[in-house]
Amino acid sequence: MVTGKDRQKQLAREHHERQQAARLQRERAAKRTAAIGTTAGVVVVVAGIVAAAIFLTGGNDDDPATAAASASANPAESAAAAPAQPLPYDKGTGRCDYVSDPAGGAKDVGKPDPKVAAAPAVMKIDTNLGVIQADLDGAKAPCTVGSFTHLASKGYFDNTKCHRLTTEGIKVLQCGDPTATGSGGPGYRFVDENLEGAAYKRGVLAMANSGPNTNGSQFFIVYGDETDTLPDSYTPFGTITKGLDVVDKVAKAGVEGGGGDGAPKQAVEIKDVTITGKS
Repeated sequence: MVTGKDRQKQLAREHHERQQAARLQRERAAKRTAAIGTTAGVVVVVAGIVAAAIFLTGGNDDDPATAAASASANPAESAAAAPAQPLPYDKGTGRCDYVSDPAGGAKDVGKPDPKVAAAPAVMKIDTNLGVIQADLDGAKAPCTVGSFTHLASKGYFDNTKCHRLTTEGIKVLQCGDPTATGSGGPGYRFVDENLEGAAYKRGVLAMANSGPNTNGSQFFIVYGDETDTLPDSYTPFGTITKGLDVVDKVAKAGVEGGGGDGAPKQAVEIKDVTITGKS
């Protein structure tokens, strides 16, 4: 006769085995790909260093008590605890869906107007090292460009630092977090866009995220050529047209304290960001 206690132990054991198998699969995948992440700490994985998957799962996979509790959890309660998922851009109404981020915002500037103009735009980033300018693809990434237009108009990026530089495995400069920790966002999330056929060539401007449809305010500039390194998981929404030499200068100075991933040794401070329509 199987008692309730025996059944609980069995569920815990099965859950633990599933978690172990999933962990092994994640480790193998992490050795083949690189990821650029936000929230839940700095979750970047570079060329074979396994970390991101563990940070993003949370909890303790090796604790039988935790496993048993998870196995016997009420599905309705689990669903209720999950954050709302943003809807794709509605071409018919021209509306974007910006949903609240459970983690809250690093700087409260409200949510963008859901009605966006899906049109090309120009973004000018004024930094302590010079101006970086980019053409934004509002047609292919309307919600992303709509969000950046809102954030720029509210001064969200003003007086912030680009918090991350990678020089090994992947070559990007990451910015857009007012806390400069890699965990800050605007308090809302929106969908991934323009992923089909995404190519992360030198000069591409793309969104950092912590999983599907978790875009906020953090973005990265590709100064190498990561077409064969990065998976098509990060919304490309623009191309640098001026100031890529500024990023090259930062990359040449390297990472603070050495290594291939961390705060730039040459500080990059964003003074102001403006976005205007492209004529």
